[in-house]
Amino acid sequence: MTATPNLTLNLIGAGHVGRALGRLFSRQRVFEVQDVLTRAGASAQAAVGFIGAGRAVDGLDDLRPAAVWMLAVGDDQIAPVAEALARTGKVLGATVFHSSGARASTELAPLARVGARVASVHPVRSFADPAAVADHFDGTFCGVEGDDAALALLLPALTAIGARTVPIDAAAKTVYHAASVFASNYLVTVLDAALRAYQAAGIPPEVARELARPLAGETLANVLRLGPELALSGPIARGDAATVARQQAAVDTWDAPTGQLYQALASATRDLARRKQASVKKQIQGDQ
Repeated sequence: MTATPNLTLNLIGAGHVGRALGRLFSRQRVFEVQDVLTRAGASAQAAVGFIGAGRAVDGLDDLRPAAVWMLAVGDDQIAPVAEALARTGKVLGATVFHSSGARASTELAPLARVGARVASVHPVRSFADPAAVADHFDGTFCGVEGDDAALALLLPALTAIGARTVPIDAAAKTVYHAASVFASNYLVTVLDAALRAYQAAGIPPEVARELARPLAGETLANVLRLGPELALSGPIARGDAATVARQQAAVDTWDAPTGQLYQALASATRDLARRKQASVKKQIQGDQ
């Protein structure tokens, strides 16, 4: 992208994702942030202050035409906002993208029908601290899909703010987003179960976290370095069904919902263990 912003950007929705991306686009002089619309005027003004550019507006009618539009709204609001924006007649020839990981760019079909180029851009990371995200965005993967013309504009813009773009299949968008949920949200849930189990054995919470730290950290590193099959260890991997049965009974007695989680994870881990055995067997045969 040119070092001088010459393409205007309007933001509809400016929560953590919208604020972080808005600041990055503005700070790197990729787009000129123009108008910012949120559900409340105070939050729009706060977003403008965070981004360091733009003008807070009160409604769709107050938005000026722009070359690029970012819809950083909740998933269930993408289609209604697209419908309303299409009726304004302000997006002819513009590029419009949303930031959802769960919804495809087809949610923006009403805008495509009135002459906009549409896409979706999903940064794969937590935005709990938007200021930290904006300061350390380099290398962030962004799943992208949409019109070729929209991506032709957005891909270099994303590269300019430090993103690494990954094309994804729009038809599998929900499964793609579920992958991020497994890697982030459900990982927290599993670790919560581990910490509560340690505490049920009389270990203080702060000590429980220290016990889990090397196990969780080394396991994650091994999965990312070796792959899940080779990283798998423990009673299921070594075929110790008796230990698994004792643990299942003990966890069921201690906390029934966590027992259900243990059972579901044990079933999935047995499948993984079979894949590990097949992988090892194949490797041995290849070495012979």
